Amino acid sequence: MPPAPDPARLLTGRLEPVANVLGDRAGLVVAAYTAGETATLCRGFTDRTGTVPVTDRTRFELGSVTKTFTSLLLADLAVRGTVRLDDPLSARIPVRSLPRSPVAADITLEHLATHTSGLPRLPPGLLRTALPSWTTNPYQAYPPDALLDSLARSRPRHTPGTRVRYSNFGVGLLGRLLTEQAATGYGALLRAHVLEPLALTDTTADAAEPQATGHWHGRPRPPFLIPAMPAAGALRSSARDLLRYLRGLIAPHTTTPPGDPLNLALHEVARARRRAPDGPELCLGWTRRVRPGHAPALYFHSGATRGFTAFIGFSQEPAVAVVALTNTAPGPHSRFVQAAYQLLGDLAREPGGRRYFEDTDTP
Repeated sequence: MPPAPDPARLLTGRLEPVANVLGDRAGLVVAAYTAGETATLCRGFTDRTGTVPVTDRTRFELGSVTKTFTSLLLADLAVRGTVRLDDPLSARIPVRSLPRSPVAADITLEHLATHTSGLPRLPPGLLRTALPSWTTNPYQAYPPDALLDSLARSRPRHTPGTRVRYSNFGVGLLGRLLTEQAATGYGALLRAHVLEPLALTDTTADAAEPQATGHWHGRPRPPFLIPAMPAAGALRSSARDLLRYLRGLIAPHTTTPPGDPLNLALHEVARARRRAPDGPELCLGWTRRVRPGHAPALYFHSGATRGFTAFIGFSQEPAVAVVALTNTAPGPHSRFVQAAYQLLGDLAREPGGRRYFEDTDTP
């Protein structure tokens, strides 16, 4: 009799189509968990010198995938009673910094986390500071002390909670409010409440720590800096950490004890709260899609910086997780994120893959 097929090897073979959509020069890692098996496929190098191979511990910039961590931080602080999800901006921000709109005071922390605040995608004034470094680091010159001034100049486009409008500004503001409440920086607050409890040792918001070199149209990019809104896109992480993170979201009891605030927060962020018109459901920081007549629900988010592309997604039943990271910025015809989403759907037994495009933190 021929030997039984190796489940891990079979799963690794499922990862190859995602890796194959990129050119030979890209550094990348694709990882998946399903049916109790984990597989990781690494290709390329951390930069174009070809000296350091990519591993499951290589740190990649996550871009907007950071928003899922910020939302988990929000949920954890809400469980602890430090904040409330329905806290309005009017309770957290001086009146002089609120937008001059009758609905602005009704924007809540939950609205910020679900992109239903009505705030614009970017803070007013950011594009002017971004132009000199548009292709390298468009957020680096926008100062943290300008964020509330930009809020005062904003005009919400709709009543909070009624429409979905993806907003880096909104999540960046959410992070600012959480850190002011705790009187500490974003990185330190996230580390204390999320990263250390989940043992995510490769994940930080520190651009000075070792990481892969990003590339845009084949040219190396400097580390991504977003000093005014780190909660919207500052994190770096590895495939190893991200699989652990996703498995915690799939089954919170595997990483946190029952009744622990973070355990409850892991449940809370996966709860559907709003539905986009003719689109997916929105959770705290996550998009949730259930195709009519087809289980299971898929949770996912993508991200990009000027030199990196990232995708993470999971299903709770069956337990499936997918991570896809590359040190190449997305182009107009890039299929890396779509291929990763397709893999997630296939592993979760979703018939066919639905074409998916997610806004990212790159303006």
